[in-house]
Amino acid sequence: MSSESVRLVQRYVTGQRVIHWAGVVTFLLLLATGLVLLVPGLSSLAAGGVSRLVHRIAVAPFVLLPILYGLFNPQRARELIVESFTYTRQDVAWFKRMPGYFFGSTKDLPPQGRINAGQKLHHAGTFIMFVTVTVSGFMLWFGKGQLGPDGLGLAAIAHDVSMLGLTVLLIGHVYFTFVYDALSAMLTGWVTEEYARLEHPQWLAELPESAIVVK
Repeated sequence: MSSESVRLVQRYVTGQRVIHWAGVVTFLLLLATGLVLLVPGLSSLAAGGVSRLVHRIAVAPFVLLPILYGLFNPQRARELIVESFTYTRQDVAWFKRMPGYFFGSTKDLPPQGRINAGQKLHHAGTFIMFVTVTVSGFMLWFGKGQLGPDGLGLAAIAHDVSMLGLTVLLIGHVYFTFVYDALSAMLTGWVTEEYARLEHPQWLAELPESAIVVK
């Protein structure tokens, strides 16, 4: 075997990567156009209603793509949701090592499965805030004649807080992606065996040898 050969494991299939990147693009569009509508200093950019139109157009793929993924890949979607809200003693032990992990240290981390405890928390938070930002957004869009000032105010607060939470989660996601050199997972769908053993040793151990390819 060549010294330059690398053992790779498939982490994500094409559909998962498409959903991921489409979600990133539409979220950034929603965030940018939402800030234009929300921040007084940017209000001039909303002239002509273009930002509002783009905001509403971007809602469609943002909401529909995860739903369609769940419909066409129900098993994978169900597994992700269940895993994201299921925490074990190993996960609690992992969280105790979180300060070191935050700064790039994986020393003495408890073995983790397909998604580690931090990713579980990220996915769970993303799922919850996806629901709250979507519901509150539609309330603001279609409920102006029914909710009244107080109802609209509460919906606006829920919408803004949810977007803030999603933005914080995105920043954290990007940070850990580069700290642990995990970008290739969402670009190609593959990660090195070394990375899988470092971050997800239980998941790697459950895979058959045939799941590992040499390139």
